Amino acid sequence: MKTGNKNSRSFDLDPAFFWDYDLDAMDLDKAYKSIIGRIVERGNQNDIDKIIEFYSYEKVVKAIRDEIHFLPNYAIDKALEFFPELKKEEMHCYINRKDKPYHWI
Repeated sequence: MKTGNKNSRSFDLDPAFFWDYDLDAMDLDKAYKSIIGRIVERGNQNDIDKIIEFYSYEKVVKAIRDEIHFLPNYAIDKALEFFPELKKEEMHCYINRKDKPYHWI
């Protein structure tokens, strides 16, 4: 299923990733941090390849390293598998909460 509103670019991702979003109203360019975070957390290599093709490799890595405020531990580990050049200690989502417990959401 194509995601994104009619006025912006779109790409093919499983809508189950975004059960809590109105995909027709979503601006994929503005919501890139949420999209990248959700795909890293719940997606596979094929889904990662789609967001890299859509946003660019550099933008995805920069978002994961510097801009996404929270990823659970397992998603941080997945991000490191997907992008081996990342270091956990440089990731904002790790630095921001590494000593802080978090609640299950």
